[in-house]
Amino acid sequence: MKLQFKEQDFQVQAVKAVVDCFAGQPLKTNRFTLERSQQLIRKAKQAAQGITTLDLESEVMEEIGYRNSPIQITESQILQNIQNVQKRNVLNESQQIERPKGVKLGYNLTIEMETGTGKTYTYIRTMYELNKHYGWSKFIVIVPSIAIREGVYKSFQVTQDHFQELYGHKINPFIYNSGRPQDIENFASDSRISVMIINTQAFNASGADARRIYQELDQFGTRKPIDIIAQTNPILIIDEPQSVDGEKTLKSMQDFNPLFTLRYSATHKVEYNKVYRLDALDAYNKRLVKKIQVKGINLKGSTGTTGYLYLEQISLSTTKPPYAVVEFEKRVGEGVKKVRQKLSEGANLYELSGNLPAYKNQIITEINGYLNKIVVGGQDIYPGDILNDKDENAFRRVQIRETILSHLQKEKQLFEKGIKVLSLFFIDSVEKYRVYDENGEQALGEYAKIFEEEYNNVRNDFLDLFQQEYNDYLKDIDPGQVHKGYMPTSYGEYLKRDDAHKVHGGYFSIDKKGKSVDPSVKRGSEESDDISAYDLIMKDKERLLSFEEPTRFIFSHSALKEGWDNPNVFQICALKNAESGSQTRRRQEVGRGMRLCVDKNGFRQDFELVGEQVHEINKLTVIASESYEAFAKGLQSEIAATLKDRPQKAEVGYFVGKVVMNEKEEEHRLTEDDAKKLNKLLYKNDVIDENDKITPEGRELIEQNKMPLPESLEPFRESVGKLLKSIYTGEPFKPEDERQTIILNTNPNFKKKEFQALWEKINLKTIYEVKFDTEKLINDSKIRINAQLNIGDRMYEVKTGELQDGTTEQLQEGSLVKESGRQYLKLKNDLYTNTVYDIVGEIEARTNLTRRTIVAILKSIKEEKFLLLRKNPEEFIAKCSKLINEVKASLIINNIVYHKIEERYDAKTVFTNDKFALRNSDLLRKHIYDYLTSDSKIESDFARALENSTEVVVYAKLPKSFYISTPVANYSPDWAIVFDKDKVRHIYFVAETKGSDSDIDLREIEKLKIHCASEHFKEISGNEVKFEKVSRYDKLLEIVKLK
Repeated sequence: MKLQFKEQDFQVQAVKAVVDCFAGQPLKTNRFTLERSQQLIRKAKQAAQGITTLDLESEVMEEIGYRNSPIQITESQILQNIQNVQKRNVLNESQQIERPKGVKLGYNLTIEMETGTGKTYTYIRTMYELNKHYGWSKFIVIVPSIAIREGVYKSFQVTQDHFQELYGHKINPFIYNSGRPQDIENFASDSRISVMIINTQAFNASGADARRIYQELDQFGTRKPIDIIAQTNPILIIDEPQSVDGEKTLKSMQDFNPLFTLRYSATHKVEYNKVYRLDALDAYNKRLVKKIQVKGINLKGSTGTTGYLYLEQISLSTTKPPYAVVEFEKRVGEGVKKVRQKLSEGANLYELSGNLPAYKNQIITEINGYLNKIVVGGQDIYPGDILNDKDENAFRRVQIRETILSHLQKEKQLFEKGIKVLSLFFIDSVEKYRVYDENGEQALGEYAKIFEEEYNNVRNDFLDLFQQEYNDYLKDIDPGQVHKGYMPTSYGEYLKRDDAHKVHGGYFSIDKKGKSVDPSVKRGSEESDDISAYDLIMKDKERLLSFEEPTRFIFSHSALKEGWDNPNVFQICALKNAESGSQTRRRQEVGRGMRLCVDKNGFRQDFELVGEQVHEINKLTVIASESYEAFAKGLQSEIAATLKDRPQKAEVGYFVGKVVMNEKEEEHRLTEDDAKKLNKLLYKNDVIDENDKITPEGRELIEQNKMPLPESLEPFRESVGKLLKSIYTGEPFKPEDERQTIILNTNPNFKKKEFQALWEKINLKTIYEVKFDTEKLINDSKIRINAQLNIGDRMYEVKTGELQDGTTEQLQEGSLVKESGRQYLKLKNDLYTNTVYDIVGEIEARTNLTRRTIVAILKSIKEEKFLLLRKNPEEFIAKCSKLINEVKASLIINNIVYHKIEERYDAKTVFTNDKFALRNSDLLRKHIYDYLTSDSKIESDFARALENSTEVVVYAKLPKSFYISTPVANYSPDWAIVFDKDKVRHIYFVAETKGSDSDIDLREIEKLKIHCASEHFKEISGNEVKFEKVSRYDKLLEIVKLK
């Protein structure tokens, strides 16, 4: 199994942010030319005759690629570049070049990227781009720990082929090792991109090893390794600078003589010239990370009883009354042991426990499925509550069992999709998982024993349940019709395949120096032969992702969290007491499982691949050692703390002075008047409340870019939308409460003949073909590019200011310098004269047209438009591609034809794929599930209207796995509705709910999807099934026309 990589826009933007900071720096290639070598020989001769020439040595060094060529643009131009990048990325502008205290050398740029979004990929790609644009080739990656060092090295290896395809050459990094100074020689003398990875302990610790970098070494021709490194003038890349930035380390890093330093992290303590931000909020909104779910466990004292009691869950059924799964103590022979049983209302715990006095008068008087609680002896108990727990192991057992339950649930859901599910346990001492006897033989520790017992119990229950479901299914259906995929026999087989002792594995430290300890030397417990486990996790990340490898539950030392970033971790459980003092504990805990998962072929299950199902597939469940409320509140405040530099309100002051841009790239700085109008209009339309906070409805409108704007700002809609999106409301981060979710199965409405009749009409699949006229495409593209292609000049702003009289306080605040003038000037030089672009190839990749067509388009456009290429080729390629794609979409609309094929969607796979919903949503009467599977306000309002309407017989919120293929992306409509045939003209209806009825608000691409859907339904149903886009239910009624 091999992980697959692809270009992702947010990573490309992060790379661009860094590259653009040095715009204007000439490209220095280190290929020798005859002319260059003659010049050098002439200078060398002059030097030999004693004629002083400028520093000959450094010139030679640069010429042969031994060192990065120095930065040749002025500091003020770099500041200007940085500010332009910050404006583009809606960040606070740096007023001057910011540097860490006491650091003189080079520039520092901060790139904030949320854990799990591919930070390492981004900085490797940045190396390639800096080399392509400016010829720099020496890079040093500094990491805080050995775990991260290994992870980074691994990332270089797995991305090698991907970058080879993109850039035509590979980077072979090496890990610094004080015993191999010759690596440093190669690093310096290689003219290709050279990368050294070093952990801070290797140069700033006090041990003998760390000192070697500063010593004159005999085997190194009595030179010091640090001097050779410093001569190359390297670019430093610091991974997780908050763990590296001690005063001592900062000082040591100066010895490397860096050209500049790039700092990458999700949680920077201090930021210097931040040029890119992809924080927790962006990552979540762009669906680049998993959705978080929390399963809380709450320890409670109890008034009425002294007996142990744990409520695991309340099970609901459409046919039987709810029952509770409860764990309590029971007398067995001489002793007492804990048992789990399904109990119904009226169960007497005193009798069930074998008359243990602790349970006297304890009867379950109520089981409430809607409020999700049971009442015992007058006390409310909710799932996850533990009463009177006297020993820690019982609590840990509950945590382990809950993790296994969540794991199997998720595994059943994802097995058919070919996604391997992993769970991760963090423990705080190794002997809880593995112990050694006096001969050094290993045996199971406490937690490993508990795990194996619980795994066997839970697995057996699960297999029984399967059998039960399958038998029920067989009763309903003629055996000749049995659908192979339904009873996941294959999953049942997978579950039975491996014994409990095979499915878990441990991962602990190796000896401090990274040396593997000879297995016969068992020193204490940590230094066992666990190098194999270390290999399994770091070096063989892919092996853990394949179904052949039985390990699915991983125990690791909590001190090793940093090294963990396996994309398929779906459950995380900390089997240790919460560290009360840590401010980022919960965030770090979930950080280990935030990456989007991959399937068995290595393809990441992201928005591009699975569309709206991203957060259905990618859910991370944290089995907390505290209640849901405490964990959720803690996580929210930890995340909010990292978003402190984000605006929280859409107030007038926030908008004033912000620069917005229209389609033609013309800039406009918002005035106070603009800001007031905008703020008033947003308030009037309930996008914001009286405190200028964005409302939930407002959030939905902003997401769809449909918020109302003053007429004067309409041309700047995209830009203003970006400003509004960067305001943090604190909303999206409330993690889901896992205990409030229920698994949905279809109810009797699904079997109603009306719904089955509609399903028969809409479950046909189609293929499409597009015929369009190439001549027209060329001509329309020419017209559109001539009219709309603009590339702004590179401007810089000169502000003049005067120092005025005032107090020391004002001086310290910086409020004494008053601005007295502003001037905008153009930068004239062509930046990219030395870089070669395959313009046709790049546009071809983005538009899927033939080279011939693209050449014809570019030949036909006006010369001055074509010459905009010189200003900024990257932008030229991106904008031309966008304009050509828009023309393509509008031509397809009139020329797409759908054809029926033999295949149909199978109801069993579409509707029984383990959907989840929240318990506290309204119980539905006409829907095919008891609850709605959506969290959108527009959709829940629509469902309420359908429920209350007398015209509707039955309806379904269509799952995302039911989709129509279109030339731009798969498209899933929202609703299938059957109306009462006596009351309306159109009985069968498929609807799409959008916030607005007007077509103008839809982008070309959305229009195309909706057009394709209506063509598809016309083709498969004659005109029996009507498809429309509506914003509210009353609009729908107008269309179906009451009789």
